[in-house]
Amino acid sequence: MSSQHSQHSQHSQPAPSPAPSLTEVEAHGVERIPDADRTASPLDLFRLAFGGANTFSTCVLGAFPILFGLSFWQGLAATLLGVVAGALILCPMAVFGPVNGTNNAVASSAHLGVHGRVVGSFLSLLTAIAFFSISVWSSGDALVGGAHRLFGLERSTLSYVVAYALFAVLVLAVCVYGFRFMLFVNKVAVASASVLFVLGAIAFAGDFDPSYAGVFTASADAATKSMFWPSFIGAALIVLSNPVSFGAFLGDWSRYIPADAPRRRVVGAAFLSQIATLLPFVFGLATASIIAAKAPKYVDPAAPDFVGGLLAISPGWFFLPVCLLALIGGMSTGTTSLYGTGLDFSSVFPRLSRVQATVLVGVLSIAFIFIGRFGLDLVQSISTFATMIITCTTPWMVVMMLGFWTRRGWYDPDALQVFNRRQRGGRYWFSHGWNWRGMTAWWVSAVIGVLFTNIPGQFVGPLGDLANGVDISLPLSLAVAAALFLTLLRLFPEPRAAYGPDGPRLARTVDVPVPPITGPGTEPDTARPAATAAS
Repeated sequence: MSSQHSQHSQHSQPAPSPAPSLTEVEAHGVERIPDADRTASPLDLFRLAFGGANTFSTCVLGAFPILFGLSFWQGLAATLLGVVAGALILCPMAVFGPVNGTNNAVASSAHLGVHGRVVGSFLSLLTAIAFFSISVWSSGDALVGGAHRLFGLERSTLSYVVAYALFAVLVLAVCVYGFRFMLFVNKVAVASASVLFVLGAIAFAGDFDPSYAGVFTASADAATKSMFWPSFIGAALIVLSNPVSFGAFLGDWSRYIPADAPRRRVVGAAFLSQIATLLPFVFGLATASIIAAKAPKYVDPAAPDFVGGLLAISPGWFFLPVCLLALIGGMSTGTTSLYGTGLDFSSVFPRLSRVQATVLVGVLSIAFIFIGRFGLDLVQSISTFATMIITCTTPWMVVMMLGFWTRRGWYDPDALQVFNRRQRGGRYWFSHGWNWRGMTAWWVSAVIGVLFTNIPGQFVGPLGDLANGVDISLPLSLAVAAALFLTLLRLFPEPRAAYGPDGPRLARTVDVPVPPITGPGTEPDTARPAATAAS
């Protein structure tokens, strides 16, 4: 298939096929979704992205400003900054799915190279494990704690093991069935979790005091006051990690949206889905301030226990809603985290089907959960892990978005699938399957971000103190990634064939032949001929 025909087929779509049944196991992997099967809408994207974050685990992240010592109003400002900035960074990543009909890791072949796309797969695996673990830990703890208060269930290791295992298996089952079942779960989760959060606002309204002052008061000593900005920025980064964590996953869901869907609606759906997460974030922030005032032992930075604190201050009638919120919300977060990684690893390991890869990643994640919960004390390192994820993921997203802009949104869907088919060559082969321009911009900016990271009491990079303790890792890595990538595109032009008929925007190109696609599914005499700028 020629690239021109590939592009044309995106815009001349046949009538959509009837949506498959919920209980029909999804057959599609990361190959381009046929136009007739792309029946999702931007509203479905909103439901999945919001449903995946309108959960108990987001409440846990929302409690971090209080854990960092901020007042309620300071914490609210940090939360707003993190959510809005994260939504702005995230939302352009939604367009790759409709344009290419595949996930974002596969689409990154165009900018990192046929082999370089494994970077996206690696980042999505880390993100999936982190947020799947957070959802299982927080939801399992809430279920056991609620059952203890309601029925006197002993809070034993066995109780937690059973809760985590049952919950993880439920999530894994939904992911195995695939996109339609996951969409159904999230439709239910968005409405029901929102109602439960409103009930929570009623439950805690009498105890909530917006004047909670935190530790950075006028009477605080100089050493404490000097930690305000590091704590404020650190809290904002924890919040920002939530929207950014969806960067590698948005294409998993938006690939089912037709290619001719207005891009502003797709981008808008992704943006609004994160703005809506202010509901669980503010719930977590407000309840954490109540816990800090009424049961401060639960927000001790040395051993925080938000779930235990929430149950300790809850009225008796809210125990059951807490359990339901943990179950519904955790299912939503767990499925959105695990589904995409299983999908992507079915292409990294071609002998595995989507179902087999999902089960494999799920089993590995479950093992990580049990080791982290009972063998180590990783729960307290959530903030460090989340910050490391955004430090490494945001430069990758910058390369993707600037690549989209310089290419004017033009891609060759056939050439994007070269890695998945175990082939060689094509428009995105570059240097032995690696586009060192995008790869260099990504790893240099990611390393700089790690060096400048400063999370109070958690992790301080070798250069983390250069800004008086303020964490400047994110803005620095964003700026370095953008400047370095655009500079490399100017100094070392990419092949003209990697760009569409309208040519590049801002970048330069060079006329070089493109190696034909060879390997499984091609024959030497029928391999696609080399393409040049004139093609």
